[in-house]
Amino acid sequence: MHATFPASELKAMFQSMLRIRLIEEAIADKYPADKPENQKMRCPVHLSIGQEAVPVGICEELRNDDQIGLTHRCHAPYLAKGGDLRAMIAEMYGKETGCCGGRGGSMHLYDDAAGVLTSLPIVGSVIPIAVGAALAMQQVGSDAVSVSFFGDAASEEGVFHESMNFAALKKLPTIFAIENNHYSVYTSLSDRQPDRPLEKMAEAYGMPAFHGDGNDVAGVRIAAREAIERARTGGGPTLMVFDTYRWREHCGPNYDNHIGYRSEGEFQHWKEKCPVETMRRLLKQEHGFGDDDEAVMVTVINSEIEDAFVYAENSPLPDAETAGDLVYA
Repeated sequence: MHATFPASELKAMFQSMLRIRLIEEAIADKYPADKPENQKMRCPVHLSIGQEAVPVGICEELRNDDQIGLTHRCHAPYLAKGGDLRAMIAEMYGKETGCCGGRGGSMHLYDDAAGVLTSLPIVGSVIPIAVGAALAMQQVGSDAVSVSFFGDAASEEGVFHESMNFAALKKLPTIFAIENNHYSVYTSLSDRQPDRPLEKMAEAYGMPAFHGDGNDVAGVRIAAREAIERARTGGGPTLMVFDTYRWREHCGPNYDNHIGYRSEGEFQHWKEKCPVETMRRLLKQEHGFGDDDEAVMVTVINSEIEDAFVYAENSPLPDAETAGDLVYA
């Protein structure tokens, strides 16, 4: 995979994944409280720790005017696309300076300047919105594209199939990106769907499909490049399926292997495929990337994280009189 990209781009992808990892680990550390009244992030939180390669690989190929639509596990693609970290953390604190004015929380991230169209907690609900964005792009003659990020469970929603059908019919410039982490909350994919590859669903709509390793950020990016170029040049949509794995619980900051829906052995198997560690090893073995180089990255990222949390802590709560107002950050 490394031969496709120069060392500078591999380092940039590593830094983006590392940044997301450190941000989400900071959220996991700060989210719990000794008492409910001391909890400052009151919204539910869905972390993408372990899944960083998919959003980074795709978003590295997107332009600023391309738009992405996100599901409830939205931090990673929001950050990978360039979403404002301060506004994200402030939103999680329910503060006026949040990206939705403190009204939405973790699952409602938005950044128009970065091309983050919206994120929505209802499973599958963002898919037709991203398809609608692609229709608008096509109608105005733009060569921009849209991408909808969602999990494997969203492919079981009717709106996924309706959107696939419409996008194929109109040859819309959109990409359906499934982050297949193999679970819908606590139910495995094998208990929910027949024994066939998810990408095979694209055949029903005459749509190209790709299935790849969601822990290989460079491989994700190569595949995304082809799909994005096809969308830009009038070739229509693509279904992309990337196998990945979330390390933490479905909703919350903790680990939950002990409750029995997945085994410790399965968890360790996927953890060994860590996308951040995989790229770290490659950079060290083949590009002279040392511990000092990473330490510089970590220092910069941690400074940004600290600033974002201080900003959120010091920001005001929304005025109750504006609770019904529309807010655009």
